[in-house]
Formats: sequence, C-alpha cells, structure tokens
Amino acid sequence: MKFTDKLLAASRRNNSLLCVGLDPDPELVPKINFLEFNKAIIEATADLVCAYKPNLAFYEALGIDGLKLLQDTIEHIPGHIPIIGDGKRGDIGNTAKAYAKALFVSFGFDAATVNPYLGFDSVEPFIGYKDKGVFILCRTSNPGAVDFQSLVDAQDVPLYETVARKAKEWDVHGNIGLVMGATYPEELKQIRSLCPEMPLLIPGIGAQGGSLASAVKYGIDGRGEKAIIAVSRQILYASREKDFAEAARRSAQKLRDGINDLVSRIGR
Repeated sequence: MKFTDKLLAASRRNNSLLCVGLDPDPELVPKINFLEFNKAIIEATADLVCAYKPNLAFYEALGIDGLKLLQDTIEHIPGHIPIIGDGKRGDIGNTAKAYAKALFVSFGFDAATVNPYLGFDSVEPFIGYKDKGVFILCRTSNPGAVDFQSLVDAQDVPLYETVARKAKEWDVHGNIGLVMGATYPEELKQIRSLCPEMPLLIPGIGAQGGSLASAVKYGIDGRGEKAIIAVSRQILYASREKDFAEAARRSAQKLRDGINDLVSRIGR
C-alpha cells in the first residue's frame, strides 16, 4: 500500500488528522520503563490518530538500548497506522541511500522526514522507495528557520518556496510531502495553495506556540484531508503521574475533536 493511501485510510478510520509524536524525554517521562511508557501511550491513543511520529533523536541519545526501544515501539504500533520516522536525514547520494535503507527497510517506517539542503541526489534515494512517504523540510517550525528559509533569490522568491516547487518537480511517484510549521501560518497558506494535493506534516502546535485553527484552516486540502497535525509534549506529558496514559488520551481526544470541529466549520 502506498503511504498516502495508508495515511488516508487511517485518517478516515479514526476520523483524525492528529499525529502523536513518540518522543520519550528522560527529563519528562514519569518513573516508568520507556518501552512501557510508549506502549501505554499507543494503547491509549491508537483510535484517535492518523499516524505516529517517533523522533529518532530521543532514541539515538540512548545508544544501543535506544535503537532497541525504537524497534520495539514500532512493533507495538497497530499495522494499519502509518509511522513517520522523524530523522531529518540528508547527505550525499551514497550515504543517503544507506539512510533510506535504514529507515525504510531496517526499521520499516512508512515515511521519513528528509533535509533537501544538499539537493536532489540527497533526496532521490528516499523517493525511490515508491510506496514510502518522503516529507521534505520546507518551512520548519523553529524560530531559526528564518536564517535561511526566508532568504530570497533574484526574483524575490524565498528559499522555502523554491523547495516546495522543487518538491513538486521531484514528485514523480506521488510520494512526496512537505514539513510546514504551524508557527508560520501565512507561509503554510501559501504552500498549500502551491501544492494543493501534497500531504503536509505540520509540527509546532502546543509547546511551540503554533495556532491550531490556522494549521487546520491553511493546512487541509480541498477534501479536508492530507494535513498531519503533529503534537508531542502536549499529549505525552499531559500528566507526569501514574495517570499519564489516561491524561494523554484526554489531551489527544480533545485535540482530535477540536481539529474535526475546525474542519467542519471550514466546510460549511
């Protein structure tokens, strides 16, 4: 099954555009084994999400044990829910080929985030996995995004727009999406207009201060779909006590339902 088909199937099954980031932070996780924490979060939210997104940094920081934790976490996610490996990989062609194999074959992610800074040959190995999703960093949610992504060329076209146009050009298999931060709503609106059919992975809600209303309004496609609203800390650490899983579910359900309410209002 192609990534976009799997994403839409999960989204429609759970009536959800919510993606939960599985990012176990040692400073925030309650006093429990990390794998048990991840399992509890998954079990509490699996009927409320369109995808899960483990950020590889939190696992790699734990060394070999972290990679095993990542593998075990992936195996615990229901097979019908797509998993996005958030590693923001990007390197010269031969190395990118190894990164793509690691994420798509060794770990079995359904999609991955990719940094296009090195150009097409650094992205091509990922695109070559035709059934996998490739989310290219376009307008990221962090404050420092302006340092490079807002730079304009001789025609006054900002770099993030050039990235989006290149992504459209490269999307020969229909498996490319874009990472668009909710913290930059006007840019999100612009890129959705430029790329009406692409799935958009939208981080930045909650701890980073992005507007949920703007993310939904400007992120969804013409059918009210293909926006993946990614939230981590607001859900994972809704409670740091024994009731963390129940609190995570309440937070996820509130977000899921809030997103759906916004989508329904836009459709009126």
